[in-house]
Amino acid sequence: MVKIVSRKSLGMQNVYDIGVEQNHNFVIKNGLIASNCFNKSHSTAYAYVTYQTAYLKANYPLEYMAALLTANSGDTDKVQKYISTCSNPSMGIEIDPPDINRSGVDFTPTAGKILFGFSAVRNVGHNAIAWILSARNDGSAFKSLADFCDRVDLGAVNKRTLESLIYCGAFDKIESNRHQLIKDLALVYDWAQSRAKDKATGQGNIFDLLGGGFSTNTNTTPNKGFESAPKASPVPDFPPQEKLRREKELLGFYVSDHPLKAIRQSARFLAPISLLQLNEQKKETAVCVVVMLNNVKKVMTKKGDPMAILQIEDLTTQSEAVVFSKTYERISSLLEVDARLILWGKVDKRDDQNQFLVDDAEPVEKVQMVMVELNPEQAATMEEQNRLWGILKEYSLGDKEKAKVPVIGIVQSGNSRQLVRFGRQFWVQDSRNVVQALQNARFLAHLQPLISG
Repeated sequence: MVKIVSRKSLGMQNVYDIGVEQNHNFVIKNGLIASNCFNKSHSTAYAYVTYQTAYLKANYPLEYMAALLTANSGDTDKVQKYISTCSNPSMGIEIDPPDINRSGVDFTPTAGKILFGFSAVRNVGHNAIAWILSARNDGSAFKSLADFCDRVDLGAVNKRTLESLIYCGAFDKIESNRHQLIKDLALVYDWAQSRAKDKATGQGNIFDLLGGGFSTNTNTTPNKGFESAPKASPVPDFPPQEKLRREKELLGFYVSDHPLKAIRQSARFLAPISLLQLNEQKKETAVCVVVMLNNVKKVMTKKGDPMAILQIEDLTTQSEAVVFSKTYERISSLLEVDARLILWGKVDKRDDQNQFLVDDAEPVEKVQMVMVELNPEQAATMEEQNRLWGILKEYSLGDKEKAKVPVIGIVQSGNSRQLVRFGRQFWVQDSRNVVQALQNARFLAHLQPLISG
């Protein structure tokens, strides 16, 4: 750092911006170097803000992360990153989907969790949010979809808004069957509109007369006329994958669940890095990732050969991957939106950003791991290690692109159980034959699917 030994006023002078894009070291008079030319007040301000945010995160993690999510709610990548930070075991903060009876405008800390705000739901405008909160504050909690439609202004909270609230899970605490709610909405919406017209003209209908009527005073406790609302015939709920797809369309990411959560633990043995760590890898580094495929953009090279640009995501963030022509020809049938894939490839640099180049892919449903159980004596004996490696090498020879079956070692000692992932050079092609060979050599081995059950 530069030490100021004297000061001298030069009067009015031209001011030059010495900031540069990457390098903070500057050559000054007589060839001397000024490093990190921040004055004391500037650096003190940065240090003070850093201390404040660190203090808040350490002592009020729930409130801090809720504020951080709210401040970045317009940036899907950042929100997904912060949600991943919340779910990390070191923080252990759960993110709840929107709730029609509890959510506010923004992300809200509540009961040890962070609750999604209505403003983060697509197709739900500020006017609709104001009506929802007003109706909820003036009366009791909403008891059903019909009760909700009966108490809000359907001009502000239109059918598209209601569909979005249902699909994103905001009504799940009232009725968890989202498909049933969508079917009911077609009938309830017209019913509620008819009641609203009757209220506006001071008239009632036969159901109101039988059920106790309605009041034109909006500050009174809501009546129970909604119990007479029509309902559709019972239908089964949407499949889990369909519910999550709709949820992601409206919130920008999965909240109530994630298709990759079920394989998070076992996937760690296949993918030592996450997409968030991709930029930390050096060029030409071979990596393996477990991802959801969000989009496939097929393009043509100058030679007329097809290739693809993939939009992928894991539990940490979203990224882009490139599939060149030769690889695309081999794996194109696997590249379907919403597919859960294991991608093998390498890191490349482009415009100072890391890029993932795909060499191979496999659906996670088809992946089986070869599990080899070893006692402490076998794990520590060089002779036993050489026997094991010899068998694995024999079955890993040939085309390395076809060796997709990972091998996991299990070292059991008393109540201690340690899992060891063998290097990619020991992965094999024919899993059943290698298990048989290991068993013939008196090793305890078996196949285990990546997705159990």
